[in-house]
Amino acid sequence: MARRLLVVGGDAAGMSAASTAKRALGDALEVVVLERQRWTSYSACGIPYWVAGDVPALDDLVARTPEQHRANGIDVRTGTTATELDLDAGKVVARTPSGTETFGYDELVIATGAEPVSPDVPGADARGIYGVQTLADGQRLLEALQQDPQHVVIVGAGYIGVEMAEACVRRGLETVVVGTHPTPMPTIDSDLGEQIAAEMREDGIDVRTGVTVTGFETDADNHVRAVVTDHGTIETDLVVLGTGVRARTELAAGAGLPTGVKGALPVDDRGLLDADRNVWAAGDCVESRHRVSGHQVYVPLGTHANKQGWVVGRNLAGGDARFPGIVGTAMTKVVTLEIARTGLGEQHALDAGFDPLAVQIDATTVAGYMPHARSMTVKVVVDRPSRRLLGAQIVGREGAALRIDSFALALWNEMTVDELMMTDLGYAPPFASVWDPVQQAARAAVSRLGPPLR
Repeated sequence: MARRLLVVGGDAAGMSAASTAKRALGDALEVVVLERQRWTSYSACGIPYWVAGDVPALDDLVARTPEQHRANGIDVRTGTTATELDLDAGKVVARTPSGTETFGYDELVIATGAEPVSPDVPGADARGIYGVQTLADGQRLLEALQQDPQHVVIVGAGYIGVEMAEACVRRGLETVVVGTHPTPMPTIDSDLGEQIAAEMREDGIDVRTGVTVTGFETDADNHVRAVVTDHGTIETDLVVLGTGVRARTELAAGAGLPTGVKGALPVDDRGLLDADRNVWAAGDCVESRHRVSGHQVYVPLGTHANKQGWVVGRNLAGGDARFPGIVGTAMTKVVTLEIARTGLGEQHALDAGFDPLAVQIDATTVAGYMPHARSMTVKVVVDRPSRRLLGAQIVGREGAALRIDSFALALWNEMTVDELMMTDLGYAPPFASVWDPVQQAARAAVSRLGPPLR
């Protein structure tokens, strides 16, 4: 008789685990996936670009439909929300389109993802306030934008906040961004954050930092009409929330499973949450080990979710795959400014017990004499005693952001800035200067540190 794998959550991690295990075991494994939405395997990261008009249609964001997964032998149940988990009985109770149903399992994968953090202030439940976590959220926002609003307030100035600000200003809306941090993009150090703020303002976005939302004013129909902050009231036609996400772990916690950093699930490097009761977890609901700081962290990104799901799927099929951790690499853009980071910033490095040195350089994306050369700023953080690279951040024009991958590989392999400076990177004037900006930054750090001790 076939073993049954039950997966709760049908996006990146859940479907990666389900597909990998099913592909390996075939008819020896029955796979059932419970997904509360209509869609599976979709890109939430693409929603701002769909709203902006760069992505023509919702279907373009779906990598594999439920029908395609079913054709591969996976029983996908959409519109189905798991509500109760009985670990001892090996059962999950779920709310389905036709009522309540109980699903038994031999192996369970929890891939419930993350949910938006909404401000806990008066009026937060008003109409006209939109999240952008799911495709359904994106649909609702696009429908609202078709009503020709003139003013929008983006609450939150992180990745989603700046991406949605670009989408809205490109659609011709008067756009205000409010954030509690002194500069936009709190994961970027403030000196580079100032550059981001200046660019956003130059592009017509009203950026208000160091501002806390204290409530929302509504009209007689309970539709938002203003955002109340500790620095005054901002009138608006609609609000978009970019206030971050938290791990969706109520189902697991309700069954007595442990939670860790920021409420995320503390799995081991194989993806196991409870080995005795065959419970695995992956994706935006789990914590990860940061390879630089050594700490457990919560960094919900699709890149991690897909890899973690693959690891779990391989192990369900009898393998011994390991998720080796993260270095926190991420990138985005706001209009024409590219933004990227990896590893630790100055303060995080200090908090992790390092003795950090920060060095910043200005460079160009290609050889400076080329007509398409564009400016970029690179900042590196280095541990003084070991000379090990701890982190890097980039702000610049087209062609800047992808260089963060060179820094990420250096971090992954615990390279010193001396080694990074001498790495054999490619050179041709249309693509890079003879000293690539990555190596320019490393060389500047080496100069500051002085010759290494022998």
